[in-house]
Amino acid sequence: MRDINPDYIVGLVDGEGSFTVYVKNIEERKNIKRRVRVEPKFYLKLIEKDKHILDSLQQFFGCGSVYFQKDTRPNHQNCYRYEVYRRDDLNGIIIPFFQKNKLKFSSKGNDFKIFCKIMSMINTGDHLNKSGLKKMFARKQTMH
Repeated sequence: MRDINPDYIVGLVDGEGSFTVYVKNIEERKNIKRRVRVEPKFYLKLIEKDKHILDSLQQFFGCGSVYFQKDTRPNHQNCYRYEVYRRDDLNGIIIPFFQKNKLKFSSKGNDFKIFCKIMSMINTGDHLNKSGLKKMFARKQTMH
């Protein structure tokens, strides 16, 4: 796909993209087997026949991974997912791109702003203490 450009990417992400953060709830006493406390991600998921679009995104940004995501639910198709999870790539490539190229949907733009605030907290080490984790968890709950 040669004609991928910032406007196309913004439209695609507005419709199919997600800025999300897993934040461990330290108030919960469940024995969850995740090692991470905080895990930020940017991703898009498209049906199998549109994988070439995700490959183009990976090439455009120069980071992230494209992988197969099997879906066993009735009436759902298998998908591919483009995902960026390395903090350096999120901070150095993805966040600056979407700060320059504004998302159009207010809900997606709001999620992006919250994502940026949480990334800023991670960058200053707030995820390493209980108080910071509580604040991040509360912010995460306001995401769409």
